[in-house]
Amino acid sequence: MEYAEKHSTPITLRFTFHFPEPEHMKLLTASQMRELEQRANQTGNTYAMMMERAGKAVADAIIERRSPRGKRVLVLVGPGNNGGDGLVCARYLHDAGARVSLYLWKRAPREDDENYRLCAERTMPATRAEDDAEFAALKKLLADTDVVVDALLGTGVTRPIEGLLKDLLGIIANQLSNYPTSQLAHLIPSSPATRHLPLVTAVDLPSGLNPDTGTLDPAALNADLTVTFAFPKIGQLAFPGANAVGELVVADIGIPTEWASAERFGARSLLDVATAREIAALLPARPRASHKGTFGKAMLCVGSANYVGAAFLAGSAATRAGAGLVTLALARTIYPMIAGALHETTFVVLPDDLGVLVPDAVPVLRDRLSDYDALLIGCGFGRAPKTIEFVQRLLGLGTKAKTQIGFVTKAEEAGGARENLPRLVIDADALHALAQSGEWWTRLAPNTAILTPHPGEMATLTGLPRADLQADRVAVARKFAAQWQQVVALKGAFTIVASPDGRVTLLPFATPALATAGTGDVLAGAITALLAQHLAPFDAAVAGAYLHGLAGAIAEQEVGAAGVVAGDLLLRLPAAIRQLN
Repeated sequence: MEYAEKHSTPITLRFTFHFPEPEHMKLLTASQMRELEQRANQTGNTYAMMMERAGKAVADAIIERRSPRGKRVLVLVGPGNNGGDGLVCARYLHDAGARVSLYLWKRAPREDDENYRLCAERTMPATRAEDDAEFAALKKLLADTDVVVDALLGTGVTRPIEGLLKDLLGIIANQLSNYPTSQLAHLIPSSPATRHLPLVTAVDLPSGLNPDTGTLDPAALNADLTVTFAFPKIGQLAFPGANAVGELVVADIGIPTEWASAERFGARSLLDVATAREIAALLPARPRASHKGTFGKAMLCVGSANYVGAAFLAGSAATRAGAGLVTLALARTIYPMIAGALHETTFVVLPDDLGVLVPDAVPVLRDRLSDYDALLIGCGFGRAPKTIEFVQRLLGLGTKAKTQIGFVTKAEEAGGARENLPRLVIDADALHALAQSGEWWTRLAPNTAILTPHPGEMATLTGLPRADLQADRVAVARKFAAQWQQVVALKGAFTIVASPDGRVTLLPFATPALATAGTGDVLAGAITALLAQHLAPFDAAVAGAYLHGLAGAIAEQEVGAAGVVAGDLLLRLPAAIRQLN
């Protein structure tokens, strides 16, 4: 088994803040970060002071995870500020009782290098890569180390890794692939023959990770822990680079978070990453004097004969995410199946044809919508032509005429105007129906709907090749949210929520526990519940996606990365809410 397979990132990227968690956290590019560092230096927080804080933060993060006393630590030191951070980290680990060795690449010991001088005063052994024939000293150090600190390359280096550094990193990867020496390591971890893998810690970001794009050099060293400074970087939440990050700690180096502002960089050049504090502030209060009307009424038009489970999952998720009243509008054929399994909801029974919704269901559903705060359509609908027409008529989009070119758009033929509909969540097969409806966005009132496509559905809606879409998910979500004038939640690892006004938020979750059928139905139900509780569409999409991702992370911890099913998320939605409160 290769090192990259055996020693890869934890399934869910977790943020830990070494300062009070901000309500709004920005993702920055390398150039934006350099601009803020320059401002800090000019206002009295010098580069030397920031380096001291950065190196100490890395040491503190290591100490929190492994007691340093008596442990062997290998610090890989590069030529720039990243290497300086590593030297500061080495000093703090030494002073905490660790046995620290330095391995220098393109960094000659110099008397004017204050951080190196302080390490030399502590008689830390140091080896220069340029003097290490066949990496003999490096191999010996790696054979007996508990922690490896990667302080070789910083955010300013994006060119391919070549030459001596490529060989050096290859030696490290090969050496680490031999840990542990026995397959019984997890059973007898105290045995010298079964030592655990060293804790690989990256300073700011793993060497070889592009901070702006997430591209990852083949020679890059995967980290168990990355300590980044002031703000997370875009490339740390983009694949394939996210695979090398491990747990991400955001450490304070004295740069105020409010400096990363739209006024400074422009609203469309900044990205948010959702934080627990932000989501906690969005969740509705639950006063003791509440009644079911306090928390909104959600109508979910979902399911078909082939996808009965979608209706159950979406309905259950809406109840678990806090909606006061949840009503399922179901095809008559599947109503008995769901009613027998889901006891906390009410029901509207709709006309169908062999278990799929038909246009005649539109007036029946419309007659019941006036008292509801949010409507979900699409989960488990299927793509029968009659169901597509049902969606088009419900939304007032017009239907494709069989006897003429174009669309029928008369109100009486299109199912009436959509102004009397509550705010919408449009998911799954209802998105396919939109894609069959021409310029559908010109006939929906602005900012009244949340679209929740996965990449395949987004490709259908936009006409873009899926590979192109995935290459720049943020840009695609932002562009089409603005064009369609609706909120777009582009699902996947690090789900992206984009607003028509240009705001974009990434969700800090990427877990295979959510890569299973039905989890999208749970997400749609959770978002609808929050929309019904009177959150604005963008806020409902962000908060719902965060609760869904956190529930997936909890399920992964309790069940495992494999074996989680969508139903496992239902009880973990309240657990996610409780964790935030």
